[in-house]
Amino acid sequence: MQMTAYAPGRVELLGNHTDYNEGVVLSAAIDRGITITGEASGGSLISLQSADREVTIDLANGLPEPLATNTWANYLLGVVRGLLEAGYPVAGFSAKISSTLPTGAGLSSSAALEVATCLFSEKLFGFSLSPLDRAKLCKRAENVFVGVNCGLLDQVSSVFGAENAAIFLDCRAETVANVGFPDGFELLITDSSVKHELTGGEYNERRAQCFEAAKVLGVKALRDTTSEAVLAAPLDDVVRRRALHVTGEIERVFRGVELLRTGNGAGFGELMWASHESSRVNFENSTEELDALVEIAHQIPGVYGSRLTGGGFGGATVSLIDAGKADAISSEIQKRYVEKVGIECKTYLSRLSQGAR
Repeated sequence: MQMTAYAPGRVELLGNHTDYNEGVVLSAAIDRGITITGEASGGSLISLQSADREVTIDLANGLPEPLATNTWANYLLGVVRGLLEAGYPVAGFSAKISSTLPTGAGLSSSAALEVATCLFSEKLFGFSLSPLDRAKLCKRAENVFVGVNCGLLDQVSSVFGAENAAIFLDCRAETVANVGFPDGFELLITDSSVKHELTGGEYNERRAQCFEAAKVLGVKALRDTTSEAVLAAPLDDVVRRRALHVTGEIERVFRGVELLRTGNGAGFGELMWASHESSRVNFENSTEELDALVEIAHQIPGVYGSRLTGGGFGGATVSLIDAGKADAISSEIQKRYVEKVGIECKTYLSRLSQGAR
């Protein structure tokens, strides 16, 4: 019997790099994602096909190991290994993978692929994980099998998305709540055309700097301190700025939840501008191209806020805009970006979407 599973990508609205600091994040599942369609093979072979790439492994040879080539398949195979290690009855299958997510844009195609794989396996082989356990298993696969020390944000966003609602994740308590999005506003994603690569060393370096700051401050995680305390602490300048970004983002998330609940989209947009400026100055995970997109957005009527989304170091921005003005705003951003940077960008109007299904 053929099965199909779909998992969406996500945009991070506020809470940049707070997840591994036991902080809080606001994100949203978007209406683009990854679909896996396939069936059990009746044996031990796993055959994966994506666009013009194919990978086959044999479970009879033992648990999957990371591939040195066709590394895109490691996101799937890591989930398969995690399920097998947890005792779930995964066997051979064939599957085709298709995506409507732009690659390298920082919209969490990796987590969407992991979550879709897990849900596909559950339905194909007749077992079920709770939504949070599904997200955790996929995170663990990316940490251990792929080797990226990501937090739980991306997987939770793909699992817990809801129509017209943001996702509020408390990374310490591991609780998830949906927060309604105000009427009259839409999200516009702009791909800078500079590829985002999460496995780069910058991510793990920033993570280590955050942990160093927490150690000097004498707290378990940066969640347990404030921006004022960071400013007063005897920290190296670079480490101080990294910590200020995280504490500031946590403070912005709590404020952002209040603003969403009262329908104050314009106020929420102001937090997005502030978030990007902190990424640019304090965390230094922006790029010239992302900064140009935010600067351009700031000059266009109908845009209330804009910031990089995701890990940074390339990828995309997300902007909060007036509903119904996406075409005009997109056209103006694209024209000015070519003039300013010399390369083209792509824009995507995004609906806040249901999670994996």
